[in-house]
Amino acid sequence: MNTAASTASASAGFDEFYAANFHSLTLQLCAYTGDLAYAQDLVQEAFCRALPRWSTIVLYDNPGAWVRRVAWNLAKNRFRQARRALAAFAHLRPQVTDGPTPDRVDLIRALATVPANARRVFILYYIGDLSIADIASQEQVAENTVKSWLHRTRKMLAEQLSDTWKEDDDARA
Repeated sequence: MNTAASTASASAGFDEFYAANFHSLTLQLCAYTGDLAYAQDLVQEAFCRALPRWSTIVLYDNPGAWVRRVAWNLAKNRFRQARRALAAFAHLRPQVTDGPTPDRVDLIRALATVPANARRVFILYYIGDLSIADIASQEQVAENTVKSWLHRTRKMLAEQLSDTWKEDDDARA
């Protein structure tokens, strides 16, 4: 008997085995996973793993038990993977922070009206805690320029924010 004929007869045996067991095994895994499409994928994968080994598996007392065990192991492994992924994502979630306060919103709006270079210096000084010398070096300007920008920005923000807060106080009264 030639190789092509033996491969065809082995494949024919596998085709019959597949047809006889696919539906039953899919129903079992569907009951386990709760998802028909997912169960079908698992059973397909188990049969795909059986095909290259079919010449050995066909000699077992119960070849269906081998395919069933592979399918169930795949399902369990994927559940474990999903559980590990969920646990990892739970640790990666960002901490919940409070929303911006009205004062913060007012400050952000006021900062948006300040020229970009002065705004950058203001943020580096007050939020970034950089020294005037460090800011001057980073921005490649003189220290007196940094001081001037800070002074003008504080003055602009004080005027804008006092107006905003005065309007808020008037609205509350």
